[in-house]
Amino acid sequence: MAQRISIGFQASPPLALRVSDGQLAKLNDALGSEGWHEIDAEDGSVRLNLAHVLWVRTESDEHRVGFGAVSTG
Repeated sequence: MAQRISIGFQASPPLALRVSDGQLAKLNDALGSEGWHEIDAEDGSVRLNLAHVLWVRTESDEHRVGFGAVSTG
């Protein structure tokens, strides 16, 4: 299953990717270390300098329609 993630850096806009659960797990394991890390995303490969990664956000795959929940009372 693909996960939508965003990766934040020190001096550039965030990078949005769709990655497999395995690739996300490998990235999470590599965070906090130094050097380069390669991610195989749906759109292609990305090499990250881990020293510049500030945060990683995993987005929910919930599908939402409209602006909010409708309550039936």
